[in-house]
Amino acid sequence: MQHGLLVPPVYSPIPPAIHPRHQAVDQQNAGWAHAFGIGSQDLREKLVASEIGTFAARILPEGREEVVRLLADFILWLFGVDDGHCEEGELGAEPGLLAGELSRLLRVAQNPEAPMLLQDPLADGVRDLSRRMAQHGTPGQVTRWVDALREYFLSVVWEAGYRSRATVPDLNDYTLMRLYDGATSVVLPLLEMGHGYELHPDERDHRSVRAAAEMAYFVITWDNDLFSYHKESRAGQYYLNVLRVLEREQNLTPQEALHTAVAQRDRVMVLFERLCDDLTFTTAGPQLRQYLRSLGNFIRGAQDWGISSHRYTTPDDPAQLPSTFLDTPTDDSSEPLDIPCVAWWWDLLPRPQESAAPAAAQDTSVTELMAN
Repeated sequence: MQHGLLVPPVYSPIPPAIHPRHQAVDQQNAGWAHAFGIGSQDLREKLVASEIGTFAARILPEGREEVVRLLADFILWLFGVDDGHCEEGELGAEPGLLAGELSRLLRVAQNPEAPMLLQDPLADGVRDLSRRMAQHGTPGQVTRWVDALREYFLSVVWEAGYRSRATVPDLNDYTLMRLYDGATSVVLPLLEMGHGYELHPDERDHRSVRAAAEMAYFVITWDNDLFSYHKESRAGQYYLNVLRVLEREQNLTPQEALHTAVAQRDRVMVLFERLCDDLTFTTAGPQLRQYLRSLGNFIRGAQDWGISSHRYTTPDDPAQLPSTFLDTPTDDSSEPLDIPCVAWWWDLLPRPQESAAPAAAQDTSVTELMAN
């Protein structure tokens, strides 16, 4: 497989933002990682150098500082699980054993008082996280966090099955798996906690709101695949990436796969904007508007962190990542992607030529909303 792929700037209509206390959050995050001994010393030093606190500060630029700190520690813990157990650890190619280990960690997250894994740093870490989740969130939010963690664990076990056979899934299965193994859904309860509210289930679980969240997952994970391709392809280990999936399934060169993946994420980004506009100007109350803004901040925060973090820039062997973003998409088609598990997203809105946009929506875009 070709290395040294030049990743072009990607379309990003959402303005950047960062919490004013990001440096303090990053310092605290490093202290938390060392205090709980997350991962091996080498892995821990790499995670600390990745400025994960800054990532959290970009996701919640106006959030409560204590929740930004909680989010930073949780993201670092997730990387400790993913890098230490799944991608680079011995359990990464043993789906059965991995499922058992993750189930035990899930039980600790759900019941931190359970006398299990008492000498395990990852268990100690998630025990601390669970208690802080309960302090800053409602019982319902903590339950949704545990449920999302279960979804994430299930998806990485599925991924381990491919790793154990050194096989590559088709695009539909990869997309479905990637919606959850990117550890995006687990962040959503903290978007609410960060601003001190709880969405009513009827709003959060509305089909269009759920679709908006899934579109955010898609854009974030596709971007991550673009930004991490250099790191993964040079590691000398088995890896899954949308470029690799597209190369195999559609018989593409790496450059052609890159072009296709960028077009896919652009089309979803455009749909995300349209859907957020529609929700904002038709049904959304103040809390849902904040939730939609937070989804946008999550997308943009992942982008800004992805092109700047040492985790992906790999200074010792520099990746060719962009330093800017585009104002216009490479693909703004309103036709669904040929991916069955997500094609239903396009059924939620009429095609642009089928109806006129609301007068208010013609003057105000989701980009402007993010800036307010």
